[in-house]
Amino acid sequence: MLMRSLAKRELQPVYVIAGEEALLKSRALERIRALTLDGSPEGFNEDTFEGRGLRASAILDAANTLPMMAERRFILVRDAEQLDAAEQSSLARYLESPAPSATLILLAEKLDGRSRLAKIAKTQGFLYEAKPLKGTSLVKFLEAEAKAKKTPLAPQVAAALLDAVGEELGPLIDAIERLSLYVGEGQTIGLDAVEECVTRARVETIWALVDSLSMRDAGGALTAADSLLRDRTSPLALLSMIARQLRMIAKMRQSLSEGMSDQEAAKRAGFPPFKAPAGRAAARRWNLRLFEHAFDEIAKTERLIKSSRVDPADRIMALLLSILTPPRPERRAS
Repeated sequence: MLMRSLAKRELQPVYVIAGEEALLKSRALERIRALTLDGSPEGFNEDTFEGRGLRASAILDAANTLPMMAERRFILVRDAEQLDAAEQSSLARYLESPAPSATLILLAEKLDGRSRLAKIAKTQGFLYEAKPLKGTSLVKFLEAEAKAKKTPLAPQVAAALLDAVGEELGPLIDAIERLSLYVGEGQTIGLDAVEECVTRARVETIWALVDSLSMRDAGGALTAADSLLRDRTSPLALLSMIARQLRMIAKMRQSLSEGMSDQEAAKRAGFPPFKAPAGRAAARRWNLRLFEHAFDEIAKTERLIKSSRVDPADRIMALLLSILTPPRPERRAS
């Protein structure tokens, strides 16, 4: 419900988000911050506090300060459950009539439902739970994740993912990311793709290949590719994965050169937000000459594999060696 309202760009003056699922809290927080500070000068309208030992007056002073050249201020309190009871009561009074020019977020792992703060937050419609997803809710979450990447899940795929990976959100999101990379944008993730590349070991190996390719680590990429090929991963599927990752890095490099922030560039390039720093690091390892050589070799490899003139697995290994081995310096004419 919270993410649906945020998708409609609907902001409340207060959010009390309690629960153990850190990833859900992180996503909600990221979206609330982006909406609150949209168009705001960087660093002028944002305050972050830690709950332990914090006085409510510091939070209220920040919330009641008028924003500078913006519509709202963003105030975040982490570990709000660690606020003393008296401070929580002071905050509860604020929740009854919050400032319209601020967005206050209280994050807690576990909030006492009997407390005045929790009761008023619930009455006001400010209380949201971030509990671990189970059953149908978890399946719907996976389907939404895949759809957002333009690689929808075929029937029964969500159940197969849960069987293969478990119910922890972090590994499941990683699996969706890798499957999307594997099938390519606009394609449906089917059971065959899950069989092909989703076991705990194989998922880790696919990421190892992607990360090693990004950082131009020939040894790591060759080891990962060899493992995947021995597990009967399609060489053409690996080739597609390699090409897509290089296109993402190229787009990241271009976006950064245009002055975009890491997060903006990552979004444009197709990297998940948590991969933005890795995207920047990868962009620094590649240049235009390296990209030109890599894409030429990829096109050549595809032609050779499809013509059946070479062993496909050997050709993939030769491709990685070619594009990741440091190029020899050009000889100067004597």
